Amino acid sequence: MNARTGQRTGQRTGYERRRPVRLLRVTAVLVLLDTLAQAALAGLFVTGDLDLLAWHAANADVLSALTVVETAAALLVWRRLRGPGWPVAVNTVLVALVSVQRGLGEARALAGHIPLGMAIFGCATALACWAFTHRPQPVVHVGRLREAAQ
Repeated sequence: MNARTGQRTGQRTGYERRRPVRLLRVTAVLVLLDTLAQAALAGLFVTGDLDLLAWHAANADVLSALTVVETAAALLVWRRLRGPGWPVAVNTVLVALVSVQRGLGEARALAGHIPLGMAIFGCATALACWAFTHRPQPVVHVGRLREAAQ
């Protein structure tokens, strides 16, 4: 038993259980906003502001890093909180899509780059919506079930 909190050792408090979900929500919003920023930068570049191409390329690095962090957050929710595993799979696919997107952009293959960007935005939107509607299930300890049954 922990003298400071009065709880059994190894037992997570509500705040500790919410941390992975909060991390997932924050990263999902950041990925969504950064994807929107990428679309805005691309749109401004296409209208003639050539300097924004460098910003668009640099922001691709930020988006790549954010999708990796979001995947790690989804992994924490899945493993530590026994959440669903599909967000980890979707985030892993999203990391791959962003990598392919960067390659298409560097090759100036706009016929694939623009539709793939829209697909990435759709995935980011779906993951952000799920992150805010997901409610972790309470953990039931076997020892407590035995105590309650007696």
